[in-house]
Amino acid sequence: MLAITLPDGSKREYPGAVSCADIAGSIGAGLLKAALAARVNGKLVDLSTVVTEDAEVSLITARDPEALEIIRHSTAHLMAQAVKELFPDAQVTIGPAIENGFYYDFSYSRPFTPEDLKVIEARMDEIVKRDLPVVREEMPRDEAVEFFKQMGEAYKAEIIASIPTNEPISLYRQGDFVDLCRGPHVPRTGVLKVHKLMKVAGAYWRGDSKNEMLQRVYGTAWATKDDQAKYLTMLEEAEKRDHRRLGKELDLFHLQDEAPGMIFWHGKGWALWQVVEQYMRQVYRNNGYEEVKAPQLLDRSLWERSGHWTKYRENMFTTESENRYYALKPMNCPGHIQLFNASLRSYRELPLRFGEFGQCHRNEPSGGLHGLMRVRGFTQDDGHIFCTEEQILKECQDYTRLVQAVYRDFGFKEIAYKVATRPEMRIGEDAAWDKAEAALFESFDSLGIQYEVLEGEGAFYGPKIEYHLKDCLGRSWQCGTIQVDFQMPGRLGAEYVAEDNTRKTPVMLHRAILGSLERWLGMIIEEYAGAFPTWLAPVQVAVASITDDQQDYAQAVAKKLHDAGIRVQTDLRSEKISYKIRELSLQKLPYILVVGGKEKENNTVAIRVRGGKNLGVMDVDAFIEQIVNETASRAPYAH
Repeated sequence: MLAITLPDGSKREYPGAVSCADIAGSIGAGLLKAALAARVNGKLVDLSTVVTEDAEVSLITARDPEALEIIRHSTAHLMAQAVKELFPDAQVTIGPAIENGFYYDFSYSRPFTPEDLKVIEARMDEIVKRDLPVVREEMPRDEAVEFFKQMGEAYKAEIIASIPTNEPISLYRQGDFVDLCRGPHVPRTGVLKVHKLMKVAGAYWRGDSKNEMLQRVYGTAWATKDDQAKYLTMLEEAEKRDHRRLGKELDLFHLQDEAPGMIFWHGKGWALWQVVEQYMRQVYRNNGYEEVKAPQLLDRSLWERSGHWTKYRENMFTTESENRYYALKPMNCPGHIQLFNASLRSYRELPLRFGEFGQCHRNEPSGGLHGLMRVRGFTQDDGHIFCTEEQILKECQDYTRLVQAVYRDFGFKEIAYKVATRPEMRIGEDAAWDKAEAALFESFDSLGIQYEVLEGEGAFYGPKIEYHLKDCLGRSWQCGTIQVDFQMPGRLGAEYVAEDNTRKTPVMLHRAILGSLERWLGMIIEEYAGAFPTWLAPVQVAVASITDDQQDYAQAVAKKLHDAGIRVQTDLRSEKISYKIRELSLQKLPYILVVGGKEKENNTVAIRVRGGKNLGVMDVDAFIEQIVNETASRAPYAH
């Protein structure tokens, strides 16, 4: 007899080999209908998978967290089948599940149009109604290459040809459509009822700009209609909050073709930048960081010694002068080690904390550039802590507390904590990695913080903590990080004099709270939809005169506000006050002060707050005190 252990600990026995589908059916017809896949001894498999020995088995339904990826990957195949039925000359390439949906890349003679997407989506619905069985098959590699060549699918044949000869090739068939895939997939097309095609974009074959530009069709898929409706509503709200649109409407920044991936900051946008930078500068001062500045351009040999040249060469901008080769820095760490090495350090100086608003450049593919979120030139609130092994734990604990306080000041309350461990391609001995990973785990355990482990996703020189923020739309953003590095200081000759008068190599903690300032500003523009809290607003107050007779008074009020450190603008145009208020309201300013004859006579201002509420009349000095206190309530954190 074959024993199957279910998630609740109960066991079922079968006379011999049994498929996961049969196990589901033996439990109940309802479960068989709801099941999408299974997990056998921890491995996700198709329902058709046959269990031949005692095993732990759980059935995956739409309620399980694994279900969405299976549904989305299967829906990518569904879309590919619809495209092939409608456009037989199109060639299929790859079609993975991604966050919130899926995509599939096609090679076709003409661009797909929005009308094409509607037709493809209708054909997908038709295939769903056919309720075709989705069947897994296996084929030897060389036979599979010929199989797809005969079908005219050159891209699939190329993918299979790159797979080692001893690996079995798994194919999935639904009706007349056959695709290469590892699976697992849903058992039949009839369960893929909730989906929508979203857009078409360009994508180079294998991500190489030297190759053909393919057409990437994006879609979304969900377990229920309600889930999809919520997601589409969120996208509508995200569109309203798009930082690129708001950047233009609020006169914050712009981009142009002459500087791809670089930002032209307008006066108001730069004022917002400065508020954030000065806030973080105060955080540096209050938490023991020495602000430094390292060069933009460094000799290639330094990048080779640090290990970055091997790892990041393709993303580095390079130049040559007098037969020497240089690179614009893609990160700040090697420069900070040079600052550490500039003098003989003592253990008494440790931990030594350097902070820099370091401008970096990375040669990101043009197709991946996206407003402020993905750029080629960016500034990090970067810092490096040089310390002893014994100091790692406290530094990581203090850093997490600092990150929490900074995010709280910006209005983010939900943080997800993740620890990324050693990748396959790395430098250094395992013993050093053991110490580094243990320090990160212990820092969270000691603070009582729940965290997720990201196996194999650490940096090539050390493991890291990632701090992920959830915004008002439920989207997750990875911002802050701290990385424990036992490797790079030694590679670049960093030493300190220990208490026993020997020379030792410090541990370096790489850390950033906001990450890229450009990306952070894009995030907060969208988080607040441009309606920033008073302490952040590029312009906190506008002063508008009712008639020309109050222009001098309006200017005097504005000067008094400016002298108190308040960011202010005036509107002295000879327009109706209702028109001025309406236009100023579109700028989403926290306060609009209206001054007329009575206000001028009594040294007061009439106050309107964002949203149109009228607060009545207030003495100018009292209003200044209110704004100063409101701004100061977001004072930087110090521990």
